[in-house]
Amino acid sequence: MGEMAKEEMIKEQILDVAVIGSGPAGATAAIYAKRAGLSTLVLEGNYVQGGQIINTYEVDNYPGLPGISGMELAEKLKEHMQAQGVDTVRAKVNGITVENEIKVIHTKKADYRAKTVILAAGAVHRKLEVPGEDELGGMGVSYCATCDGAFFKGKTTVVVGGGDVAAEDAVFLARGCEKVYLIHRRDELRAAKVLQDAVRENDKIELCWNRRVTAIGGEDQVEWIDTEDVNTGEKKRMKVDGVFIAVGITPDTGFVKGFIDLDDHGYIIAGEDGKTNVPGIYAAGDIRTKQLRQIITAAADGANCITSAEEYLRNKSV
Repeated sequence: MGEMAKEEMIKEQILDVAVIGSGPAGATAAIYAKRAGLSTLVLEGNYVQGGQIINTYEVDNYPGLPGISGMELAEKLKEHMQAQGVDTVRAKVNGITVENEIKVIHTKKADYRAKTVILAAGAVHRKLEVPGEDELGGMGVSYCATCDGAFFKGKTTVVVGGGDVAAEDAVFLARGCEKVYLIHRRDELRAAKVLQDAVRENDKIELCWNRRVTAIGGEDQVEWIDTEDVNTGEKKRMKVDGVFIAVGITPDTGFVKGFIDLDDHGYIIAGEDGKTNVPGIYAAGDIRTKQLRQIITAAADGANCITSAEEYLRNKSV
């Protein structure tokens, strides 16, 4: 059966489970759902499946797979889903409504219906919201060092941020760049100690404490950034060829705002069982309130959500 015919057939079904997102949380949920004998569909808005991990150069904290690249892990998740017979449709979800307890998932191309929904859309990169950031996007401004770092071999770059991703990006860029500045608005990094050590031990990386970027500029490509000392107000212009922004993530929950309960930061309020305020809808991975956002906890969320969904489906069939 062709892909178009399959999609048409799926549109007419009332599925047991619809999973929104194909990162570790969504992929795990889909695999567990199919293994439980549930009709399952994954909806992914991006061209490449895998979520945030596709932007990770090296995954060194997932048990049993030390040193695997994010792209490789994403491919393995995709292969596992395909082996289980999971159907995937590329479509961005615009909203969800409920009709007689059936969840209707609205996309630009079609509506899909399911008895339960797993929200695993993850998060998107947070912006600095400074002049020049949007205008020079793709022209020296990047949110993915592993994606774009190769374009800056032998050049000078700056990483903005102080967490694990920022430290990882700085170390990664230093492999090919002549110089890497790591700018953080505080006087210490939040990154794990092993990453902090790697940054400090690298002669190509220069730490710039207590500074924030106020503007990014250049003619058709990044040429400089303006920074300001957060304590003294001292301003400084730095010549750089590329700016890599790693200041955190924002949950991709706009499509359920006003429908699903969110916390003050936009994360879906849900516990370990994944249950949201709407019966039959669950949240997994970076999109939900939780202490630790890692691949292993995302995968665990996906499995827990399917356990909750199975319980819901059993009770509804009585």
